[in-house]
Amino acid sequence: MGTHLREHALKLAMRLAKRLDRRQPDPAELGSATIQRILVVSCTAIGDTLMSTPAIRSLRLAYPHAHLTLLIHPAYRELFASLPGVNAMLGYRGGWKGFVRLALTLHRQSFDLAVILHGNEPQATPLAYLSGARWIFKLPNAGNPFQFLLSNREPQLRWEDFQHGIEQRLATAALAGGAPTDWAMDMPVGDHERLLVDDWLARQGVKPAQRVLGLQAGASTVSRRWPAGRLAELARRLLAADPQLAIVLTGSAAELPLIERIAADIANPRAIISAGAVPLAHLPALMARMSALVTPDTGALHLAVAVGTPVIALFAVSDWRRSGPAVALEKHTVIQKWRTCAPCLSKRCPYPEPPCMDLISVDEVEAACRQRLDLLT
Repeated sequence: MGTHLREHALKLAMRLAKRLDRRQPDPAELGSATIQRILVVSCTAIGDTLMSTPAIRSLRLAYPHAHLTLLIHPAYRELFASLPGVNAMLGYRGGWKGFVRLALTLHRQSFDLAVILHGNEPQATPLAYLSGARWIFKLPNAGNPFQFLLSNREPQLRWEDFQHGIEQRLATAALAGGAPTDWAMDMPVGDHERLLVDDWLARQGVKPAQRVLGLQAGASTVSRRWPAGRLAELARRLLAADPQLAIVLTGSAAELPLIERIAADIANPRAIISAGAVPLAHLPALMARMSALVTPDTGALHLAVAVGTPVIALFAVSDWRRSGPAVALEKHTVIQKWRTCAPCLSKRCPYPEPPCMDLISVDEVEAACRQRLDLLT
């Protein structure tokens, strides 16, 4: 069955189910102990899930005794295994594969409340409804093909109605009875993981007191990457300016070929590669060990911010005000350029090194790094 046929059939089935639904939730339930089982959906990228953590905290504060299940991308369960306030996790990659099996699993758990913080349609809202939840909240709700299943059908809000992704998620939690909280993202860093990272760095020749600068080469889309040659030039300049500095090139195992090319261009033993060598679960500890991280708009940025590491954040195709650092702004430096193509093809960018990111010069990133590393001359 084709994708559009699946969606059409699901919509018809959901409309019929909704018409026959005899559930009549009482608004007094929200924020009360009547809510005993909560489903939270945030099953996309690492950064998206990190931006959901303040909303999860908001729900936990409001429902301290409820059992909270997080629907998360399975590739990131290990990273978020010790996330505060979460009692259980279920993996879901999005799309139709495993949809029916997951719907049955959710239905057996008899949820009272479902909160969709970040999940792709047309699956996220139907899954929340099929979980049996009496209350289902999602923002934005405008344009959702399954809006008729939501408890917050009005007013209709779009992404443009929110300044930042964290604001959107906290607004969704507030509709569900969530308690007020700040915008700080949660990412625990375990002592054991810190020791393992320190041991790995020592084996790479990095001493305990040595400063470490992170350089994130990859991003979720090519359109967000800073040119590899500029990263290499930046590293060469900073390593020459500080004989004690170590640089760690971060990224996923899939980005290893790109990172190896950058390392070869740097040609300095103090530039080491963590991609493919440091497990994802240890990445928060590695980020916490850094003095700063140079990064485009990708999960590494949010991870560094969450553990309190300063970032030099590079933006062009996206707007930092929507997805950049949101708290302790004095710790971070944002370099924002703007899109050069109209329309911007974003994920379908045809350029191997996008011209908008090419507007960010090595000089201005070096100046920001020198300031953060106290290497001013």
